Amino acid sequence: MSLKALVAVRSGSQRVKNKNIKPFAGSTLLEVKLNQLKRISLLDGIIVNSNDDTMLSIAKSLGCETVKRDEYYASNSVSMSDVYRNMAEECECNDIAYINVTNPLLHDETISEAINKYFKISEKYDSLNSAHLIKEFLFKENMPINYDLRRQPRSQDLPDIAALNFAINIISKSKMIDCKNVVGNQPYIYLIDEVEATDIDNPIDFDFAEFVYRRENSSDYPV
Repeated sequence: MSLKALVAVRSGSQRVKNKNIKPFAGSTLLEVKLNQLKRISLLDGIIVNSNDDTMLSIAKSLGCETVKRDEYYASNSVSMSDVYRNMAEECECNDIAYINVTNPLLHDETISEAINKYFKISEKYDSLNSAHLIKEFLFKENMPINYDLRRQPRSQDLPDIAALNFAINIISKSKMIDCKNVVGNQPYIYLIDEVEATDIDNPIDFDFAEFVYRRENSSDYPV
């Protein structure tokens, strides 16, 4: 059995221009994530899948396997289902840990613990997918969907609703191809801390994540 990390990055990010290789805490999101994954001894390799030659060059310089993605699978019009299937087909391994570079606050031990958990529960569940709890008052079509408007609870007493954050997703190659997704038919929802789950999607996210990352990784900041 072999487990490899799959890191998918592409050019053309719109809300944060070139966010994967934009300067971040003295490095870049891509380099931060690849260097982190190199520290995870449970992985048998790291595959970087991208349409961008600069990102592939960075990956090669860090000793990672690279796959040049066809531009069709890097466009804004293609279905993510087709992208997932295509990326899985390009991987040479039994199991895939699909890891996003846009979650830079994820801890090493969280990844290792998730990998160990995946193999322990693999007979019952066909994927492990990280998520965090949403403790907010949610509405749909002008009506609350997770509480009684006339018997409002405290926010901490709201029901446990988990939101996938895609920081860690572990699934077999065959199942990823079959489902065309990193989420299987019987996923194990792996809860992580809300801060670790931070996903960079806009400039405010980027600035927040960089501040916290610097604080956690610099002796210049008080603990």
